[in-house]
Formats: sequence, C-alpha cells, structure tokens
Amino acid sequence: MRSTSANSRARRRAGPRAAGHAQRVNSRDALIDPPLVPIEDYAVLGDGKTAALVSLRGSVDWLCLPHFDSAACFARLLGDPGNGRWLLTVRDATTVTRRYLDDSFVLETTYETPTGTAVAQETMPLNDGRADLVRRLVCTRGSIEVEHEWVVRFGYGAVEPWVQHIEDADGNDAIRAIAGPDSLLLRGDRLPTPDGHRHTDRFTLQEGESVELALTWTQSWAPVPPRLTIEARIDATRISWGLWARSCPYTGTYREAVVRSLLVLRLLTDSETGGIVAAATTSLPEDFGGERNWDYRYSWLRDAAMTLEALLEQGYRDEATEWRDWLLRAVAGGPSDLQIMYRVDGARDLPERELTHLSGYAGSRPVRVGNAAVDQVQNDVLGEVMLALELAREEGLTETSSSWSLQCHLLEELLRRWREPDRGIWEVRGERKHFTHSKVMAWAAVDRAVRAVEKHGLDGPVERWREERDAIHADVLAHGWDAERGTFVQFYGAGHTDAALLQLAQVDFLPAHDPRILSTLAAIRAELEVAPGLLRRYRTEHTDDGLEGDEHAFLACSFWLADALARSDDLDGATEVLDTLVGLANDVGLLAEQYDPVGRRMAGNVPQALSHLALVRAVHSHDQALERSGR
Repeated sequence: MRSTSANSRARRRAGPRAAGHAQRVNSRDALIDPPLVPIEDYAVLGDGKTAALVSLRGSVDWLCLPHFDSAACFARLLGDPGNGRWLLTVRDATTVTRRYLDDSFVLETTYETPTGTAVAQETMPLNDGRADLVRRLVCTRGSIEVEHEWVVRFGYGAVEPWVQHIEDADGNDAIRAIAGPDSLLLRGDRLPTPDGHRHTDRFTLQEGESVELALTWTQSWAPVPPRLTIEARIDATRISWGLWARSCPYTGTYREAVVRSLLVLRLLTDSETGGIVAAATTSLPEDFGGERNWDYRYSWLRDAAMTLEALLEQGYRDEATEWRDWLLRAVAGGPSDLQIMYRVDGARDLPERELTHLSGYAGSRPVRVGNAAVDQVQNDVLGEVMLALELAREEGLTETSSSWSLQCHLLEELLRRWREPDRGIWEVRGERKHFTHSKVMAWAAVDRAVRAVEKHGLDGPVERWREERDAIHADVLAHGWDAERGTFVQFYGAGHTDAALLQLAQVDFLPAHDPRILSTLAAIRAELEVAPGLLRRYRTEHTDDGLEGDEHAFLACSFWLADALARSDDLDGATEVLDTLVGLANDVGLLAEQYDPVGRRMAGNVPQALSHLALVRAVHSHDQALERSGR
C-alpha cells in the first residue's frame, strides 16, 4: 500500500479548492457576459423552499419561485440573457474571490479592479415565510464601476411580463413584473431604468458607499410585503445556517467538505414538507451538446433515503423523522402504486415535456421539465428505503405502527415482483433487464425487514421472509456472478460490470473482504475508471439506455469506490481517491453530478444531492477504517 503523501494531507486539510480561493480573470473571462458560464462557476443560494444559481461574475442565471419545481423566472442558464437573469457585478475586475460566510449560504464575493475593491454579499433569507433574494455591494477601496441588469421572464424564460414602476406600501420606489399568477418586485437604493425589453443601470461607487437590492416573489394578486432590512436579514440567515451546521459532530480531516455537503443536503430539503430534491436544476447536460439532459428537481425515494442515511450517520435525527413522515404521506395508497419519485409535496404527477424555446446549456437539447422515469419499475428502490429506516431504528428513532405497516405492505409487493426484470438504478430507457444490483437491493429490503423483527421486536412473518431472503441471495450468486471472469456483472448474462455493484459490500450482501467483492472491485476499476479515482456508471456501448451519446465520470460512483476501498481496509487507496474527489469541488465546495477529466469541468445538474451524500458516507467509511487501523 502507498502511504498518504504530505501534499495529500495538506490538500485534505485545505478542503475543496481551498474555499475562498482567488480566481484570476484574463481578458476573455473579464467579459461581463461570457457566452457560456462553466457549471463549476456557479454558487447556490437557498431558503428551504427553492434555490438560485449565481455565477462567478454575479449573474443570477437560474431561479424558480416559489418552489424548487416551479417555473423559472431567470432561465439564462439554459438559454441566453433574454430568457431572464439578474446581473449585479463590478466592471473591469481582474481578480474575483468568493466564499460562503462561515457554515452558511451567505455568499461573499470580492472584486479587485485597477481602481478599487468591492465586496458583495447575497443570500435568500431563511425563516421569513416569504420568498426573497437580497444583495448588498460595498466599495471598500478606491472607486468601482457597477453594472446592473434585470431581465424577468416567467415560464422558464418564455413569458415577458408586464413591468411598471410603483410605490410600495412603505412609500418606497419599486419595479414590479407581473404575468399570470406570478409577481416579482425589485426594491433598493438605486433601481435600473427601462432599456428595451430589460432594465439596466451603470454607476460608480466610491470608498464607503454601498447599494442594497431585494427581490421578492408574491402571487400577482397578493399585497406587496414590507421591505426587508437587508443587512440584518443577511446576518440572521448566516447565523441560522451556522447553528444547524454546528450540530455536526464530525471533527476529522475532511470536516470542511463534510459540513458543506451536509449543508447542501439541508438546502435541497423542503423546510415545510421534508421532501428532498435530487438537485436544484434541470437539463444541465451529462453529454455536452447531447440529449442526456434531465429534470432533477424532484424527490427520488432512493436518493432521499441515501440522504437520510448520510444525515443519520452524522447525528441528524430530526431530519429522519421529517423524511419518514413525508414518505408516509407521499406513498399512501396501494403498494402497487409506489412511484420511484414524487414532487417535494408528495404529488405524483410529473409529466415530462420539452421546452423548445430554450437553446439548452452549451446547445444541449432537449431542455426537459418533468421526468418520464416516474413511470418506471425499479426494484432496487425499496431496498434503499428499508436500509435508511433500519438505520433510523438503530439510531434510536421509534418506529410507529403506521410506518412499520407501510414497510410490510411495500415489502410484500416487492416479493411478488423481484423476479421480474426492471429499469434498474440508472433508469435505462431501453429494454428491461435482470439487473444484479436490483436483485441485491431486493435482498437488502427483505434482510432489513428480518432484522426489524429479530433485533427490534417488530411483528412480521419472519420465517417466510428469511426463506425469501435466502432465495434472492442464491439467485444472485447463480446468475449475477461470472465465475469465468471472476466478477459480478451488470445484469444476468452480461459480460461486463457497472459501478452500482460497488454497493454489494455497503449493504452487507457479502463481506467487504470476500474475494468475490474484491475481484469485482478490480474489474469495475479496469472497465470503468477513466482517470485515477473517477468511474463511469457504465459503458454506454454495453448498456441499452435508449439514448445517443456518452457521459462522463459519475461522482457518486467514484465516492462509492472510495467507500468500497475503505470497507476492505485499503485505507491508502481510499484516501487517495477521496483526496482526488474532494479536490474536484468548486471554490465554494459544490459538486455536480459528473466530471469531465479531459475538459476538467463539471457536467450534469448542480448541486447534486447524490454526489454530496456519497462524499459524506465515503468519509464515514474512511474514518471507520482509520479507526480500525489504529493510525
């Protein structure tokens, strides 16, 4: 085994890209409106109901109000500035430095120019019972020139609103944009003026001068709420996020990355319903210029259950109760009606459609809203749910009669159909297969039900469940194991692997040191590792996923690799992979779904819950291995 280098240890202590790292801006990057903003140049703000993406140069290019899955009013991310954005930036900046203040989602950006320095702070205030985004820009040295542009387009950039200057109830000047049910109100010290189909302004700030602006969404027929005290709301929001983060007991080497990831998971959790969305965006491409573009602003049972496991391992029990209550409401009804995903409020209707008026990020079309995978059969999903609920029991969460009854009914439905082919964890749109991972997760669902009876005294037909568990286990060993190649395979009869097989050790299907697990891990790396520590989910030439094109390294699978290495006590190997992956986070610690090691850029929706939860869980396994090693 290779020892951990001093550089690796220093990199882990520094955290993701040494958060707050200054970025030099060359003449091309210094454009106020670059033609394409790299995905990694976005930071995220959120208020527990929705999220905004803000570029390195201060452009809010994505915002859905009032909910994660509402139609966007700023959609430049998937089109152009004419599809809506809110730009507040400093012209002629040669260096841009940004960070989140403390453990919060208050974003602070510092602009250095030849004539002066300015500091911007912006956030979406928490706990107000309203939907706002506030921004404050202060000149701290010399003088700076400010560029301000406000373009509102409701309906994902398609609907130009009726815009008028008004006076609010407090006598403040404001600009109000209205279309159908939606209204956006812009208030502040200095408002932009009409300029064609947008509002613009350019002005100079001297040292000590500042400008404050606030954006507020309301229903178009509702009264305008009072103006916020911006500096006070920024401070209150910073404190609120920090108090939540301080509940994390983790003090290990990767603390900065773990805490930021936990904060992302909290940001992606609806504060009212407890539903957890997979990402804040739709249609950021897995294949630049291609069709692999999906809407992730919904709650997948699998991803949400994994999020719950990550939070529980770090001591967040209240969140477990919130999500279990959400689950009970969302899946209420007949067990055969279980969906793999829901809206954050538990609604079931997620029809997929294409937005033809948007050009797509980097020309990647179609732009999709909704997700047709909602109608798929994926037999692995209940396994992840049962794993999370078993961990909740282990952590002391009291099972209710309703929640256990639900699990029993869902399990009986799974036992009726686990022998059937399905679409699998990767939601392939090609032919159904007998995916090995799906069978293993069906085994895990039954195994955790057996444990619930044996360890926690819950009631159930445990003898029959044990028989079913053993039958699934034997089936996988008979059909999912390729003895000639010495590896488990992606689906029965396949001659190749996929990265989901790394979860076999995570769910205790076989011990992590079992030779079959170790040889499968080696086969996965040989087939799917495209750069050190970076794995694809599968080879598209081997998997009929119903789509054209290819994709990049999948970050969650790469963290699963680190997890598998740690569980097998290859501590140096796990450390090496973790160091690589943590170092791929952007300057404020965010991860997208995938990473292109050739182009050195992020791909897919951002921030991605699955990537961040996999980081947290891989670090947990790494530190358990570290403890076992006695280092």
